[in-house]
Amino acid sequence: MPAHDLQSQLEELRSQLAQDTPLTEEERASLQAIALDIEARLADDGEAEYTDSLVDGVNLAVERFEVSHPSMAITLRNIMQSLANMGI
Repeated sequence: MPAHDLQSQLEELRSQLAQDTPLTEEERASLQAIALDIEARLADDGEAEYTDSLVDGVNLAVERFEVSHPSMAITLRNIMQSLANMGI
């Protein structure tokens, strides 16, 4: 179930990126990289070893978008919670 929750939150992140959200190219690229990393790990069905870099990247993104894009930060926090629920 946590993987399903993570997939759902990833779809929400993709939806927010698809909207005309005012992001710099660097911000958009950073969020897309996080989404791609999560997708790759979901596709591995847990076979790949998770590293702290994924969690650190999401955590940094939360801090970065907390003030300027609060809804994006909420989605990223939900992703963090799903990763924690998966033991990552």
